Amino acid sequence: MRRQWVVSVLTLCIIGSGLAPIQAASRIKDVAVFEGVRDNQLVGYGLVVGLNGTGDRSQTFFSTQTLANILERSGITVAPDQMRVKNIAAVMVTAVLPPFVRQGSRIDVTVSSIGDAQDIQGGVLIMTPLKAANTLVYAIAQGQIVLGGFSAGAGAGNRVQLNHPTVGRIPNGALVEKEVGVDLAGKSRLNLVLQDSDFTTVTRAVHAINELVGTVVAAAIDGRTISIAVPGSYSQRIVEFMAMVENARMDVDTRAKVVINEKTGTIILGREVRIIQVSIIHGGLSLQVGTLLNVSQPSPLSQGQTTVVPEITVTAQEDKGRSVTLREGATVEEVVKALNAIGAGPRDVIAILQAIKAQGALQAELEII
Repeated sequence: MRRQWVVSVLTLCIIGSGLAPIQAASRIKDVAVFEGVRDNQLVGYGLVVGLNGTGDRSQTFFSTQTLANILERSGITVAPDQMRVKNIAAVMVTAVLPPFVRQGSRIDVTVSSIGDAQDIQGGVLIMTPLKAANTLVYAIAQGQIVLGGFSAGAGAGNRVQLNHPTVGRIPNGALVEKEVGVDLAGKSRLNLVLQDSDFTTVTRAVHAINELVGTVVAAAIDGRTISIAVPGSYSQRIVEFMAMVENARMDVDTRAKVVINEKTGTIILGREVRIIQVSIIHGGLSLQVGTLLNVSQPSPLSQGQTTVVPEITVTAQEDKGRSVTLREGATVEEVVKALNAIGAGPRDVIAILQAIKAQGALQAELEII
C-alpha cells in the first residue's frame, strides 16, 4: 500500500510601495505635456510576400484578392479564384508619427497578420500607405520584416514556437510623406496639460513656473490645464522658453490608493494609505487533498488479476482565529506588518481590504484590476 499526498500551499505576496518618507521633486516635463505637441496613430492594410509556405490559406479570400489587385495594376489580369498561393499574408500595419517629423524622415512600423498565416518570418511588406484618423496618407511602409520569435515543424502536434511569429517590426520601415503642422512661431500663450488631474499638483506646477520665470506668467484653468503667457523677451525664442518651463521642478501629489490584481494576488499600497481604528479577525484554513492507492489481490487459484484501486481522501482543518488591532491613522507599513502577523495570504488580504473599505475604515481609493 502506497500513499500519495497533494498539498495546496497558499503563498503570501504583499508588496508595500513608498515606505520611505522622502518625496523627490519631479520635472514638469515628466508629468505634463504642451497642448498640441503629441503623437499621431497611423494604420494601413498591406500584403506580405516571400513566405516559405506559411502564409494565408485558401480560407482567407481577401489576401488573394489583394494580390490580384496588385497584379492588375502591373498589367496582369488573374481571377482571385484561380490563385493557389501559400507565400502571401494579409497584414495590418501600424505606426506612431511623432511630433515635428519632417517629410523624408523614417519611422518604425509594426506588421500583424490578420488572416490564418502560421508565420510571417522572412516576409517582405509590399508598399503600404499609412493613414491617420482623417483618412489622409502620412507615410508609406515597405521592407523586410524582423521577428522576435520563430515557428518550426509540421502540424499542430509537431510544431515548436517561440514568442509570437505572426507579428513583426520593420525598423525605419516607413517614409514620412506628409507632415503634421505644429507652428510655435509667434505664439503668445501656451497650454500645459498634466497627465493626471489633481488640483494640488496643478497649483504646485503654477508656483514652480512663476518662481522659475521670475514673474506671474502661469495660471491654472482647471485641475489639469495651465495657461502660460509667453514673456516678451522670449517671443522669438519659444522653444527655449518651453525647455525652461519643462525643467521646472515641483512635488507631485497623488491620491491615496490601493491597487489589487486578483489574477496574480498582487497588492500595491500607496504611501499615503491610512485606516481608522479597526479590528480584524482572520481564521486560517488548511486543505489537504490526497490519493490513497490500495492494492487488490485475487483469491488463490482464481482467474483474477492484481489491480490498484485509488481512494481519494479529503481533509480540512480550520485553525483558531487570530486577531490584530490597528491604531487609528495606521501607515501602510503597519498594515503590511499586521496582515503578515496573522498569516494572511494574498487572497485573504484582498478580502480583508475589501471588507475594510466597505466598513469605511480604509481612507484610500480601492482599485481592482
